[in-house]
Amino acid sequence: MNKASDGNLPPVVSFQEILYYLCTPNFKRGYFNIPFFIHEILIPMQKKRILIITQEMKPYVMLSDMARIANQLPIHLQKEGMEIRVLMPRFGNINERRHRLHEVVRLSGMNIIIDNDDYPLIIKVASLPGARLQVYFLDNEDFFKRKFDFRDENKNFYDDNADRMIFFCKGALETVKKWGWPPDIIHCFGWMTSLVPLYIRTVYKREPVFHNARLIYSVYGSMFDGVLSKVFQKKALIHKDIKDSDFEVFRKADNASLDKGGIFYSDGIIVGDEKLDKNMRNFMKNFKGKPVLDYVNGDQFLGAYQDFYQSMMKK
Repeated sequence: MNKASDGNLPPVVSFQEILYYLCTPNFKRGYFNIPFFIHEILIPMQKKRILIITQEMKPYVMLSDMARIANQLPIHLQKEGMEIRVLMPRFGNINERRHRLHEVVRLSGMNIIIDNDDYPLIIKVASLPGARLQVYFLDNEDFFKRKFDFRDENKNFYDDNADRMIFFCKGALETVKKWGWPPDIIHCFGWMTSLVPLYIRTVYKREPVFHNARLIYSVYGSMFDGVLSKVFQKKALIHKDIKDSDFEVFRKADNASLDKGGIFYSDGIIVGDEKLDKNMRNFMKNFKGKPVLDYVNGDQFLGAYQDFYQSMMKK
C-alpha cells in the first residue's frame, strides 16, 4: 500500500511496484522475466505518477510566481487522480514547527558525495496545508541550516550555491531510488533543479526506477546575476559517466546556462514566465522536435499543464 499517515513514506513495497520491477522491459530479478505484452497491460493500470522537484513552493519559500504554481499544480493533479510526490530543499528560513516538518528516519541516513566529500542527507516531510499531500524536504546542516535561502542578510549570493545545487539534485534522485517509486513525469522547477535531467541521462540512465520517466523543465526569468563558483563543473561531474562534452551547455555557470542545460536534457519545456528573455526563447527554437508549452496566464495553467503531461506520456 502507498498511503501512510506518519510521514514514513513509502511503507512496504506495493504489489504494483513489484509488478513494475518484474515487468520493466529487459529487466530481470532473480529468475523472473515477465513477457513484454504483460508489462504493456499492467503498467497503464497504475495511477500516473508525477514527481515535482522545485526550489520554491508556497507557503514554504516564496520568491517568485513559481511558488504559487508549484503549490497549486500538485493539488490539482491529485484531485484528477494522479499520484504526486514533491521534493524541495529544506532552507533554514522554513519554520519547522509552524509547518510541522519531521524527519523520515527510514529514508534519512544516506551520504551524498560531492568532490570526495560526504554530506549526510536528512529527509523531512510535511503535509501541504489544505491538501492531503506530502512534501519532502532535503536537508543538510552544512548547506541549509542558515536562516536564508540563496542570499545572506546583505543580499549577497552564497558562494556555495553550486554545492547546494549539486547536493539537492543528486539527493533528489537518490531519494527516488530509495522510495522505489517509478515516476511517469519528472517536472523540474527552476535553475537549482537543472542538473536533474543531465544526471538522469547519464549517471542514472540504467536505473529501472527512471526507465519510463518523461522529463519536463519549467524555465523562468533570471533569478540571480553573476556566475556560480569556478569549481562548479569539477564538482558537478559526479560520475565518470558524465563527460566534459555533456556539460558544455552548463559551462558558463550563469542563470541562463543552467536553464539552457535543463532545457537541453529534458523531453519537454514549460515557459513559466510571461517575460522570458528573448535569447532564451531563441535557444528553445533549436529543439524543433521538443514539445513546448508557452506561458499560460491565470488559473488556466492547471488544465494546460495536465494536458501537456498527458501528451508527454503518450510519446
